[in-house]
Amino acid sequence: MALEPRNSSGRLYHISLKREEVGRIALLPGDPDRVPRIAKYFSKAKLIASHREYTTYGGYVGKEYVVAMSTGIGAPSAAIAVEELARLGVKVMIRVGTCGAIHPAAKVGSVIIADAAVRLEGTSREYVMEGYPAAAAPEVVMALKEGAASLGKKSMTGVACSTDSFYVGQARRGYGGYFPSRSKTLISDLRAAKVLCFEMESSILFTLGRLFGLKTAALFGVVANRVTNEFGVDAGVEDAIAVAIEGIRRLPKYLEPKDLS
Repeated sequence: MALEPRNSSGRLYHISLKREEVGRIALLPGDPDRVPRIAKYFSKAKLIASHREYTTYGGYVGKEYVVAMSTGIGAPSAAIAVEELARLGVKVMIRVGTCGAIHPAAKVGSVIIADAAVRLEGTSREYVMEGYPAAAAPEVVMALKEGAASLGKKSMTGVACSTDSFYVGQARRGYGGYFPSRSKTLISDLRAAKVLCFEMESSILFTLGRLFGLKTAALFGVVANRVTNEFGVDAGVEDAIAVAIEGIRRLPKYLEPKDLS
């Protein structure tokens, strides 16, 4: 059917998965190469599918079967991931990504947990009016915060800003020095609004989570700080993964059975 396309083996068209291959919880990095790194924390981990930007591993965190699936870069491909995973019965989705901090105290290599996001991407506007909030599920945020504390990982919790553009959309100069007036004040305006960081997927995840009745959250390794002009490739990523795993272990404390059924 064109309205919900599947391939010749009955798998959903983009993510190439069937219902019996997923559980109730999914971890969603953007980078396909990050998926096997997450899967190292699973028991009985195995590769399930790899199609387009969507690479998926499954395995167990304690007794809970979990999948880790990459979403690619940006809101359009992340929206497809959320749509198709929800159709297969996934109820909790946690983005495990990277960000560029705009708060001076968010050190490169630390972790930021997002409890909401500014919607500076266009995909969520295809679903709902611009004033609709992009807010994470507080229960999942609490589980992640507790997970970070239990591991002794430095973390901050607050609002992220999700953009469609890594360069001009995050106040970096475009090729040839292109720099529109809006970009010149973007960081100062966001800092005044107490926003912690830039990234590219959380606002669509949170928006769809609210619209679809899912429990969502996001956390990031801080790979850059735009205020201090520091950058570290892969900084904080391993800590973010570890915190996500510990957060999953604590979800039963915060979620009711109906949230997972």
